[in-house]
Amino acid sequence: MSKKYKIELSAEDKQKLLDIVKKGKASAREIRRAHTLLMSSGGKSDEVIAKTLHISVATVERTRKQFCTENLEATLKERKRSGKPQKLTAFAEAYLIATTCSDAPCGSARWTLRMLADKLVSLEIVDSLSKSTVGRILKKNELKPWLKEQWCIPQVNSEFVCRIEDVLDLYSRPLDPKRPLVCFDERLCLMIKDVHQPIPPTAKTEEKPGIIEKFDYEYERNGSCNLFTFFAPYLGWRHMKVTSRRTKVDFAICMKELVDIHFADALVIRLVMDNLNTHTIGALYEVFQPAEARRIAKKLEIHHTPKHASWLNMVESELSVLVRQCLQRRIPDLETLETEVSIWERDRNQNKVCVDWCFRTEDARVKLSKIYPTPQN
Repeated sequence: MSKKYKIELSAEDKQKLLDIVKKGKASAREIRRAHTLLMSSGGKSDEVIAKTLHISVATVERTRKQFCTENLEATLKERKRSGKPQKLTAFAEAYLIATTCSDAPCGSARWTLRMLADKLVSLEIVDSLSKSTVGRILKKNELKPWLKEQWCIPQVNSEFVCRIEDVLDLYSRPLDPKRPLVCFDERLCLMIKDVHQPIPPTAKTEEKPGIIEKFDYEYERNGSCNLFTFFAPYLGWRHMKVTSRRTKVDFAICMKELVDIHFADALVIRLVMDNLNTHTIGALYEVFQPAEARRIAKKLEIHHTPKHASWLNMVESELSVLVRQCLQRRIPDLETLETEVSIWERDRNQNKVCVDWCFRTEDARVKLSKIYPTPQN
């Protein structure tokens, strides 16, 4: 029986189909239809084409019919399909987004997909709504109500900007041995002891597979302590002082050690620290005699970072390295902490690990331009 729709390709159409097949850059559907048209124009039967391309005979017939009744472009390209109608109207979708961004109902910490779906149904905005549909809408709008980030929200004003530029100008000053730059901060350390002996890791053998280190979830808490940190970022020097507390007395003693022991030959120490209530010159007068307190204070040039902008203090980076390399484990007591920290400190000081601070005042005025107040004429 003769075919009703016979494929006769012009030289131009044939070359176009050959390019699609050889280059392989088109979609799989276009390549398969190009093969169908080429094989059909070469005299192959529909059954042979279907078997070769792993498609049905009806698909081959539809391809031939479309080419003869329409054109090559329409045959190769996929027709636009109407698809399933949207479940939510524009109003319903906007209401869903607004509900997601609002506070969760009383008794719930956050919105869930099921709660959002039930909310829209209870308000008769939609007749029914599934969790998967809600999830697709939220994903399209990049909303994740189950996630929450803890963040420092600063009070951005002229004082905030002033302190940023003060610290950045300090960092840009040339190195002066008589006026060293020192960054100061402290952190809480928990004393945690293992109740059961951890199982060390073992390598793989012919008889047994290797295992990773294992430790029991049960532990014994032995209180907490404080870790004061001095860091001279351009000298490659740091010092950690372990104390049981972090009161004004401890702070004053740290300042005396900084002035009389660590930098006794310095004329002035340029000290960068945050705005903790104990970080004041007044703490010196509560611990030492007035003459001694004044002597220590005269050697300190204090630069406070803005509130909620501790990233400006370079000692924060050093503390982050300390935690990752040394403290990210269970340390049972104060003596062990002092020993471990002193070894880490000695190795870092011997290698003279410094900081290459590249963020300048000019960069801040560009990258943080939104937080700068508008000058009043």
